[in-house]
Amino acid sequence: MTEGDAADRAAPYRCAAAALRRGDPLVGTAALVPRWLLIEEPGGWGVDGLTTSPVAADVARTLSERARRAGVRVQLIRRPGKRRNRPAVRAAAFVDAEAGLAWWHGVRTDRDLLDIPLDQPHLAAEASREPIYLVCAHGRKDVCCAMRGRPIAEHLASHRADATWETTHLGGHRFAANLVALPHGLYYGQLTFDTALAAVKAYESGHVLPRQLRGRSTQPPPAQAAECLARQELGETRLDAIRPVSATQLDEHEWRVALAWADTTALATVRAVLSPLPAQLSCGDPHAKHYRTFELVSLVTGAAREVGPQGAEP
Repeated sequence: MTEGDAADRAAPYRCAAAALRRGDPLVGTAALVPRWLLIEEPGGWGVDGLTTSPVAADVARTLSERARRAGVRVQLIRRPGKRRNRPAVRAAAFVDAEAGLAWWHGVRTDRDLLDIPLDQPHLAAEASREPIYLVCAHGRKDVCCAMRGRPIAEHLASHRADATWETTHLGGHRFAANLVALPHGLYYGQLTFDTALAAVKAYESGHVLPRQLRGRSTQPPPAQAAECLARQELGETRLDAIRPVSATQLDEHEWRVALAWADTTALATVRAVLSPLPAQLSCGDPHAKHYRTFELVSLVTGAAREVGPQGAEP
């Protein structure tokens, strides 16, 4: 047996609760998604999102393939709370997380979705920097996303009604409740009512919440981990103050990441390690697996001052 006790065996397994008990670190676990396509679909979501939704099957297939070729992730979105019928005009948005911009569209039919440009979004709509908050509530994908995500989405909607949406699978069921703050692509995990609202308020003031930050969707996992761990070491919360600029793989398990930090630079060396014990990482997949975490080996600032080393968040 990989984990748990008699009480755990008697109750339904919940991957998010198990991850909290293990103390799974959040750093370096965000999906690599530089570009997004958000589609309002208040109807039921099947396990595979777009292709198992009420969107016309031929449109869903075409759009899914087009997005795949363009390197765009498609997310279905809907307003939190009581389920609604489709509005006459649905919202859709193309988001470039690297630019920190979103372009909103109104669509009347499913086929209108095929008219949204995925290569030159500025030709079809005005750019926006307004926040968009996506909370995973995809219960068909994993029950923890529904159980933990939906209450968080409703709570945020009571404070930020226009900006908050439930969404399909974001990745990392075990870190529910998960939130992505767009247009910058900041992934947050293991949120509570208090930390979710704190993350939103921090984002709107140009800051991050380091302890709940999983990473930026514009960076690969080692760079995400380097930024998150450096923020924790330096106490740096300003959104634009730390940004990975390059990553060099030193060996199979270590990377050196150059970080732009305020008016100077920092070099973070991070090491990937496998969990000592396998664990069930999803409620719906009973197979136990080892999972990767990152630890900070060293952090050297521009003044050659070494900080650390310190392990990953306990």
